[in-house]
Amino acid sequence: MIEDSPFVAAAPVLVPMPAERPYTYAVPAGMRVVPGSIVRVPLGPRQVAGIVWDGVVEQVDARKLRPIEQVFDCPPIDRAMRRFVDWVAQYTLSAPGMVARMLLRAPEAFDPEPWIEGLQRTLVMPDRMTDARTRVLETAEGGLAWTRSGLAHAAGVSSTVIEGLKAQGVFETVMIPPRPVVAAPDPSYAVPDLMPDQNDAASMLRANVAAGVFNVALLDGVTGSGKTEVYFEAVAAALDQGKQVLILLPEIALTHAFLERFQQRFGAKPGEWHSDLPPRMREKVWRQVAEGGVRVVAGARSALFLPFKELGLIVVDEEHDPAYKQEDRVFYNARDMAVVRGHIGSFPVVLASATPSVESRVNASQGRYARAVLSARFAEAALPDLKSIDMRRAPPARGGFLSPVLIDHMRKTLEKQEQSLLFLNRRGYAPLTLCRVCGHRFGCPVCSAWMVEHRFRGQLVCHHCGHNERRPEACPECGTLDHLVACGPGVERIAEEVVTHFPDARTIVLSSDIMGGVRRLRLELEAIANGEADIVIGTQLVAKGHNFPNMTLVGVVDADLGLANGDPRAAERTFQLLSQVTGRAGRTGKKSLGLLQTFQPDHPVMRAIVSGDAESFYQREISERERAALPPFGRLAGVIVSAVTRAEAEGHARGLRRSAPEAPDLFVLGPAEAPLSLLGGRHRFRLLIQGERRADMQSFIRAMLANGPKQRGSVRVQVDVDPQSFL
Repeated sequence: MIEDSPFVAAAPVLVPMPAERPYTYAVPAGMRVVPGSIVRVPLGPRQVAGIVWDGVVEQVDARKLRPIEQVFDCPPIDRAMRRFVDWVAQYTLSAPGMVARMLLRAPEAFDPEPWIEGLQRTLVMPDRMTDARTRVLETAEGGLAWTRSGLAHAAGVSSTVIEGLKAQGVFETVMIPPRPVVAAPDPSYAVPDLMPDQNDAASMLRANVAAGVFNVALLDGVTGSGKTEVYFEAVAAALDQGKQVLILLPEIALTHAFLERFQQRFGAKPGEWHSDLPPRMREKVWRQVAEGGVRVVAGARSALFLPFKELGLIVVDEEHDPAYKQEDRVFYNARDMAVVRGHIGSFPVVLASATPSVESRVNASQGRYARAVLSARFAEAALPDLKSIDMRRAPPARGGFLSPVLIDHMRKTLEKQEQSLLFLNRRGYAPLTLCRVCGHRFGCPVCSAWMVEHRFRGQLVCHHCGHNERRPEACPECGTLDHLVACGPGVERIAEEVVTHFPDARTIVLSSDIMGGVRRLRLELEAIANGEADIVIGTQLVAKGHNFPNMTLVGVVDADLGLANGDPRAAERTFQLLSQVTGRAGRTGKKSLGLLQTFQPDHPVMRAIVSGDAESFYQREISERERAALPPFGRLAGVIVSAVTRAEAEGHARGLRRSAPEAPDLFVLGPAEAPLSLLGGRHRFRLLIQGERRADMQSFIRAMLANGPKQRGSVRVQVDVDPQSFL
């Protein structure tokens, strides 16, 4: 067993590869390692970073082992994080090395940041004074060290002036420690004046933090009720206790507005962590989180694997959002893993949402989670009036997709100089393009999916594998010119229709594939918030957390869209998405309206949204889940088998099915072709395993994989415990 104090001759090292256990390495004489040390070790012909792990070292002659090459000058990964890595690996049936890989994503941060050369004032005076030199000396008063460029900028002079003073001995060279990526937040900077129900919720969260033990609170508040301000009080309480805080957000697009709100409350921004962060900044954040310099991080799901020195609170904002599920390499749900991280580290977790997941609502009703409810908007702003438009009775004009009822309300909104939002959860111009002459449909050459037309870019794009090609003028099947027709609407096509009705209106189209990426998206969101657009057409990107003060009309173009699939969470997802998007209206108190275009106005989801009776929807959905033994009353896992040929994939999947052990509380469905039967050139078959809540799903799947056929050729097997997607 490796201890924290003595030297050892050999050590287990977990390396970032699909290894089921740590490898053993020799520890050279004079080198000291402890569990959690980040080291550099040889792995085949390469050198890789790894983590010294817990466990017993096998009795192997150390002379036969390859040695650890280097111990990085980096804080060790603490025991709680090592236990978390092991837990995630065991639960998701992933190799521990692949989970550790998510922890080691900033290799340049393993060495300390270099100190910076700077200047400090001496007692020497220059031989002569000028206005520029006077400004420099006044700026440098107080004995602080400056960088050359920083001092020149602050004094408003050129670097030549600074160099001249240094040459005369007026400044001496000193070394300055690396600058923090963000200033320290001040919990008492701008304490808000909360409404009574907000204050009650904040008091509960502060008490949970003060208890200093694991607990989970569900903050359930309608859109615009001030949930962020409430959980900021929990953040302040954790900071007062000297703890670090992690705030998880589902989308990068939300980060910019959130950073500003955080700065208004705490006087400084939190550290950021997401895929759009430049590599050098990621390294700085990783290092300063590990050293304890960054006290609060706001980030995407991967921030859960940052090596916090003294983490004391996790907040999961929009906890219901499916973006928290990672479906690549290690399949995990960041919301659920955040709860596990809190349990292992013995600190509180806050889950916040206007439309909580059914799982969280059940946990709250059964007493596992505390629940705080905010039923009214901040400052008593009214929720929007919600109405459905029966498309059977008020259909759009021929060739259009907007009902005359919706168009009329958009016109009235424009006359009042207020904003409208049209929501359609479909990117591009049209989801399908076909030839009118021969009926040829444009499908992805490597996926069983239709190509989506993006008319603004003149491309056909597969939204599953990313394949794209120029939209042709002639049909590739029959060669006929000018007979390709777009079927169905995307946001671009709705924008085209809006322009025909309102040619003078300022219109913006927002979707995740906007040209210019995240930076352009942030600028567009700011423009909308500043009133620089009249009509916004967007996908689910606009449904999450944005505050548009002048928006008083929200129209959902195809409210039935999310109901048209076999996903057992379809009703829940549709309810959440439509509730969130209609909640963009009237957030500052103006009278507002939400209109849902639907062919199923009597569907329970539509009735629940229009009536505002969320409780009846949850009761019905929870009852149906319980009756069908679906999560959270039962367990699900998916096993996806893919291969280059259909026969390989199907044969392996059937072999796994035959190898499934007998279990009274678990059964296997399939194999069947996945809805996306071809993805990225690989044929896909799915097994679905369903069982009772307390069934040992992981042992069952391990036995099935161990007893089943070995992976040969192009066969690949992926396990998805608690699946969120059934494609």
